[in-house]
Amino acid sequence: MELICRLLAISLTAFIFIAAGIPHASLRKLPDTKDSLPLDTLPDTLSTPKLSKDSLDAPIHYKAKDSIVMRVPQQQILLYGTASSKYKNTNISAEHIQVDQERGMMGASKGTDLQGKPFGLPVVDDNGQSFESDSMEFNLSSHKAKVYHTRSQYGESFLASDASKRMPDNTIFGFKNSFTTCDLDTPHFAFRARRIKVIPDKLVISGPANLEIMGIPTPLFIPFAIFPITQGQRSGILTPQYVSNQQKGIGLENGGYYMGLGEHFDLTLRGNVYSYGSWGLTASPTYRKRYKYNGGLTLSFANTRFGDPAVKSEFSASKDFRITWNHSMDSKAHPGMNFGAAVNFGTSSYNKYNVYDYTTRVNNNIGSSITFSKSWQGKPYNLSIGLNHSQNLSTRDVSVSFPDASFTVNTIYPFQQKELNGNPKWYEKIGISYNTILRNQANFKDSLFGKQAMFDAMQTGMQHNIPISFSIPVFKTFTLSPGINYTEYWYAKKFIRRWNPNKFNPGLDTLGAIDTTYQPGFYAARDISASMSLSTAMYGMYTFGKDAKIKAIRHVMRPTLSVSYRPDLSSQYYHELQYNKQGDKQLVSDFDGAIIGVPSPGTFGGINFGLDNNLEMKVFSRKDTTANHEKKIKLLDGFGINGSYNLVADSFKLSTFSLYARTNLFDKLNISASGNIDPYQVDSRGHRIDKYVWQQGKISLGRLTNASISMSTSFQSKDKKSQAKEIKIDSLSNIQSTDAAFSAQQRQLQMVRNNPGEYVDFDIPWRIDLSYSLAYTNAIIVDSGGVVKRITQYISVNGDFSLTPKWKIGVNSGFDFTHMQVAYTNMYISRDLHDFNLSINLIPFGTFRQFSITIAAKAGLLRDLRINRTKQFYSY
Repeated sequence: MELICRLLAISLTAFIFIAAGIPHASLRKLPDTKDSLPLDTLPDTLSTPKLSKDSLDAPIHYKAKDSIVMRVPQQQILLYGTASSKYKNTNISAEHIQVDQERGMMGASKGTDLQGKPFGLPVVDDNGQSFESDSMEFNLSSHKAKVYHTRSQYGESFLASDASKRMPDNTIFGFKNSFTTCDLDTPHFAFRARRIKVIPDKLVISGPANLEIMGIPTPLFIPFAIFPITQGQRSGILTPQYVSNQQKGIGLENGGYYMGLGEHFDLTLRGNVYSYGSWGLTASPTYRKRYKYNGGLTLSFANTRFGDPAVKSEFSASKDFRITWNHSMDSKAHPGMNFGAAVNFGTSSYNKYNVYDYTTRVNNNIGSSITFSKSWQGKPYNLSIGLNHSQNLSTRDVSVSFPDASFTVNTIYPFQQKELNGNPKWYEKIGISYNTILRNQANFKDSLFGKQAMFDAMQTGMQHNIPISFSIPVFKTFTLSPGINYTEYWYAKKFIRRWNPNKFNPGLDTLGAIDTTYQPGFYAARDISASMSLSTAMYGMYTFGKDAKIKAIRHVMRPTLSVSYRPDLSSQYYHELQYNKQGDKQLVSDFDGAIIGVPSPGTFGGINFGLDNNLEMKVFSRKDTTANHEKKIKLLDGFGINGSYNLVADSFKLSTFSLYARTNLFDKLNISASGNIDPYQVDSRGHRIDKYVWQQGKISLGRLTNASISMSTSFQSKDKKSQAKEIKIDSLSNIQSTDAAFSAQQRQLQMVRNNPGEYVDFDIPWRIDLSYSLAYTNAIIVDSGGVVKRITQYISVNGDFSLTPKWKIGVNSGFDFTHMQVAYTNMYISRDLHDFNLSINLIPFGTFRQFSITIAAKAGLLRDLRINRTKQFYSY
């Protein structure tokens, strides 16, 4: 046994020297120690041995599951069964691997089972580039390889070759190739080319190629093809899309050029052109600096032409623009400071002629916000300065506010000790704070932007508020909260409103209307109040029997009672205003409609009351994992009433009652409602009489003056693939992600909205979203000349369902009960073709109607490979 071990050790040592390129002659016998040679003439056996020319410059690491055979004389290693080897950055795995050190070659091949099926296909991973084949040979010194029946993946694309040569720079030359984005072994479609060249991370270039569908050659040939496989930022041409429009004619959309201008900046230029003379341009630069800020800007201009210019009565043109800008700052860049922007501004007719998606068309309001905020660390100060903009695209009303600033001093406790010892005294809980608002705002029509009329409509105001308050517990379960509140209003102009019997009123189509003028100057109004409130919480529970499915119902009441006094400090700014021919008048303020609010009229000294309720139910549930198998259900998240009684008023002492309710039934149906009830009677003209409604013998709290209710729910089947998967298409526009891909995300979002049928989730068999809203008004509106009763109702329906796992039908629609007409409706049909999507979109009625059918590739690499036919119609 000892002899066998020695022989194995000698053989292994010899093989190691051979594998390292040391010839047998170098294994020289050491001189006999009996010879009388001096020590300094003995050979140094620890010095680095001399390597032969055919030796490798790095070791080969290998392993196999079945067996390893070493052929020492031939300098070969044979690996069998799930073999793998590593040489430098090259990893090879296969069923069989052969290493020939003498030739500097490494080969790999597959295995075949008893049924003739292949297994253990060779897979090569060289410097991050991977490909699979039937067999291959790899030169360890030159890094050249010859591969047979290989299949490689480059991002979303797959390249299969009967034979290919791989060069040291990773360039690949393929023979008898197929290029596709289908991930199946037998692809649905592919471009067949005899010769192909692959430049890693850059391009796939082919000679003449033929398109095959389901393995059947088509008549479609291309003389050459260039497929980009680059990663990261690259400049290049953006291919346009062909469209057909009734008003604009045949056109090309979204063609242009992308310029990558470095790590911090890029620019996308796109254009649209149509045969009837309409055109549009869009520039979208984005910028970013890591750990500092990022953002994106979109400048769009469109020139739309309708009709024949030779016939002036039928010809019209519209020049429109839209500007969007988003900016965000990293919170770590400047702690305590932040600057952000979300701007969406443009002409009212831009969306009408240039936007076709459902969401944008049913939303007539756009807005912008640019905000700078700063907080001082360790200090109670906060500053915020902003520019705000809102715009109604239907009425063309625009509101711009700049500067819109606020400065706040958080609550401080001047009597509190620096170091608290035990329970604080009552006076140590007294807190005082300060906040001020500066607002400069103009409301105007969009046609007046930048003109003198816009500046004439500018309002400027400032509000100061100083609250002083503290709270202490009393009687264990009650909280007493006294307080004093002082508010001062500064105005730069006041409204002078008078009844003019000779002015034409277009709303009533009669003579008699209100004249409104402005008087500039500095005006100050003040308001001060003192109050003391008492609040608590009361709990009640009713329990059922042990065998009942409903275990208990819990009711929580939070009553609030307060007394307050507010003197009349601004009576000089209130007067009676006649608003119709009959001589009816109403008390109005010189600052009604002011941007910072107005102080309340008259003196108040009375009682404020409120009651908030919460109702919950506990039921038996087998799904619950707790020992009691009980589940809580919220019946009402909150419902209550608020009001006040003025003890010092000479009439109308009781205020209107404010009611509200909200709930989420069964975690599915969201309901919220609110309203105001006037407890006083009214005459035939709608004027209040100082008599309560219940004095007429009616059992009622009063007359409903306004109310609103909204309900929404959503149902969908379970996702077959993942419970956690979420579709976040709409949030893209809300979150305003501003990284380098922001503009691409926005273009993708626009494509989703224009063609919802191309971006459906086939993993959800069905989905439906319902919402309903109702608003009611019954009150005197001075500018309308009297009592106005108005009811608006709207219901929206969005949903889709799958006829089969590959077919889906969807609709987005609604109904306007006020005008008794169907709202903007979009219907679509989608078919999942694995590599392609087929979608049909239809907008059947309304001002804008459209029909489109699209077949488009799913892969981003072939996003320009699409067939689209669109018909659009306008009616006015």
